[in-house]
Amino acid sequence: MEGDGLARLPRHVAIIMDGNGRWAKQRELPRHAGHKAGVGSVRSSVEESVRHGVEVLTLFAFSSENWKRPQKEVSLLMDLFMVALQREVKRLKRNNVRLRIIGDRSAFSDKLQQRIAQAETDTDQCNGMLLQIAANYGGRWDITRATRRLAERVAAGGLHPDQIDESAIAAELSFAGLPDPDLFIRTGGEQRISNFILWQCAYTELYFTDTYWPDFDADAYSEALDFYAGRQRRFGMTGEQVEETGSTGRPG
Repeated sequence: MEGDGLARLPRHVAIIMDGNGRWAKQRELPRHAGHKAGVGSVRSSVEESVRHGVEVLTLFAFSSENWKRPQKEVSLLMDLFMVALQREVKRLKRNNVRLRIIGDRSAFSDKLQQRIAQAETDTDQCNGMLLQIAANYGGRWDITRATRRLAERVAAGGLHPDQIDESAIAAELSFAGLPDPDLFIRTGGEQRISNFILWQCAYTELYFTDTYWPDFDADAYSEALDFYAGRQRRFGMTGEQVEETGSTGRPG
């Protein structure tokens, strides 16, 4: 029903793809086997997002804290990232999906940085869903970088401190110009945000599932969307206000 205040389909879905290592351990496989298996779930989530009309899908692939993992695992993850970028671009183009990598690329090898840039260029004419891969990304890093940029503008005389408001900060973040995530999904049973989309998650609906990422298929994704469809999103309003006005309460 229109005007009942219930969410229907999210414009922007963000996912922490967790549980690859534990999936592999259950099967007495090396951790890297879990990461490889997880590529299939990435493909499925992209296709399901396109099918449901999601505008933006953001996947947390590698955090700024993941460098602390064993060096062998990090190296294998970087190799997998390289291969996946090369293999999946044609599939993204067929689905009219534009690829964008967010995060601090400077820590990656020159070869990987070139592969990222090429993949983005290859899909930049696609005008369907935007797929964002967060790689060497952290929410605190994003906010720190944004505030540093604003401080530089103030120091240069191009911005007055009184002009710094939420909009000014948001415009300097990696998600600038995009709707904030409506639905946040974390697989693998953990129930925390883990320094992901800290600023943008202010009013995001949070969905946690015990399903490990390699097992997160179309049915599991549909369950998350069903959860979202039943939520009443108030954005600071009361439930009665949302029902009376028929408003989603969404800012802007």
